[in-house]
Amino acid sequence: MSRNAALFALLCLVWGLTFLPVRIASAHTSPLLLAAARFVIAGGLLLLWAGRDARKVPRAAWPRLIGTALLVNTANYAFLFWGAAHAPSGLSAIVNMATIPIWTLIAVRLIEGEAITGRRILAIALGTAGLGFLFGQRLASGVGAGDALEAWGLASVAFGTLCYCIGAVLSRPIAGTMPTLTLASWQTAIGAAGLIVVTLALEPVGAAELAGLLAWPVAPALAFLVGAGSLIGFTIFIRLLRDWGAFGAGLYAFVSPVIAVIAGVLLLDEPFGRSEAIGAALMFAAAAIALRR
Repeated sequence: MSRNAALFALLCLVWGLTFLPVRIASAHTSPLLLAAARFVIAGGLLLLWAGRDARKVPRAAWPRLIGTALLVNTANYAFLFWGAAHAPSGLSAIVNMATIPIWTLIAVRLIEGEAITGRRILAIALGTAGLGFLFGQRLASGVGAGDALEAWGLASVAFGTLCYCIGAVLSRPIAGTMPTLTLASWQTAIGAAGLIVVTLALEPVGAAELAGLLAWPVAPALAFLVGAGSLIGFTIFIRLLRDWGAFGAGLYAFVSPVIAVIAGVLLLDEPFGRSEAIGAALMFAAAAIALRR
């Protein structure tokens, strides 16, 4: 196995497991506070990693950089963490990763005017059908608050992913004006500031809540999200993006959700039945068609 292949396997494992600590930690602390803490720490470390390159942001790029940071990291992760706290981690991973190519196709069409071919229409149709299977079972059979929250949680994950894809498309014009790490570090840091504002506006945050971030099991979950999810995962992804290109690096979207489902079923006894399997298969097929060269 080549070095990059081993790194790809590690990336799939790490990003497949990130939904599990979110689910576990959110049972003991606010998911918004958890997201803000993750990005405050990760943003600071990434800016230190960028070093002098952190200053290489053209003045004209700042407005778009701030706007995309609020979409890619603030809106995305606020909805993603809240949704993952209320829906099974495996299904959250499927909705998040399998809808990225679908939302991207739609965003590219609306923002950049790129034509949507017949193959891409098929991908969007399959992805929509897959979402229907994932949501329909919970909306049709759930009469309790827990079932309703699961459906809303998956909807929140889907909407957060849409915000991410819109922000990513809007980031393209400035991506070539600065080093990749500079763009990523500032988007993370600015997104962290936005998450702090959202958290303070919607959640009570005091000494007890901040101390809870250092308690079990929140502290190890937060450490995993920062260390493995943000720093290790991001570093590997940037390397694969350089060596394999966007298509090859993006193939984690087919593997990581499987890991998330297995981890959720084995460790948290999360449900995964026929409807979920059909929905997952349709969404993976949609992602495969959308990402195909």
